[in-house]
Amino acid sequence: MKYINLMKSYRFYHKNEGVTMMTKIILDCDPGHDDALAMMMAVASPKIELAAVTTSAGNQTPEKTLNNAMRMLTLMQRQEIPVAGGNKTPLVKKLATAGSVHGKSGLDGADLPDPDFKPQAMTAIELMAKTVRESAEKITLVVTGPMTNAALFLRVYPELTDRIERIVYMGGAMGLGNWTPSVEFNIYVDPEAAKIVMNAGIPLVMAPLNVTHKAQILKDEITEIGKIDNPVAHAFEGLLNFFEIYHETPKWGFKGAPLHDPCTIAWLIDPDMFETELMNVDVETEGELVRGETVCDYYELTGKPKNTEVMLGIDREVFIKLIMDSLKTF
Repeated sequence: MKYINLMKSYRFYHKNEGVTMMTKIILDCDPGHDDALAMMMAVASPKIELAAVTTSAGNQTPEKTLNNAMRMLTLMQRQEIPVAGGNKTPLVKKLATAGSVHGKSGLDGADLPDPDFKPQAMTAIELMAKTVRESAEKITLVVTGPMTNAALFLRVYPELTDRIERIVYMGGAMGLGNWTPSVEFNIYVDPEAAKIVMNAGIPLVMAPLNVTHKAQILKDEITEIGKIDNPVAHAFEGLLNFFEIYHETPKWGFKGAPLHDPCTIAWLIDPDMFETELMNVDVETEGELVRGETVCDYYELTGKPKNTEVMLGIDREVFIKLIMDSLKTF
């Protein structure tokens, strides 16, 4: 498949004299069913070191998303991974949440354990800064929720910008919307934050609705997950069955559930499963009807630098196998 790398010298995973090199990431998320699946894949992969988890308000309120991140790490017995909660509201507008999609808890559908550890005694951006400063190598920031924390980190700690390898995010679309006619939810929640991130000069990789709507998991595949004999897989069978109900309604017409956020981790693990195009991407923050729309310059009409590698196609079967294989590791 077609693949364009923003930094040709970057290696996702290799072995050199017996030493395994991993991509070190901070996962900034708002769990959320698909965020939880992305977190599971990051924990399971030998190609990724999950150095920290930070949470934003989005799929549910900030207290619930923080609690959900800790519930998932407790389920996976990875309590040593530091977690911190972020900003409680977007930079400018009022908070919008997606309880209609993710349920009252934000992770309805499974009986998850209560957290058995405490979050860090610092904010999300402080944990980001600490993790970046203490890392011997550059950090990849993966954002699967609104970009509030990422924007604040870049503004409060500009001296650390060159320690970020790239930002891989789920958000936006080229000509699609899932919250308003042309606006994807994560960008809708905080378009001003997204604009800051997209214009920060850091290499970007974007998982838009164009690809995540193709990254569907079907009912029979969810049933197969339930046959994997471990508590993590059993939990995800329930979570995905709940998540699938919303997406199979006549309004959307999906055959299963689109797995938006896991595309970010899947790209880090195996970029060859994606088709991508390099282009300039920016965010509209003023339009009455299109505030939050991501403007993707596919035909190079603006003359602006190409700042984003945009995922447009996916090998769905390879993607689903990666999820299944990840769940089997627990």
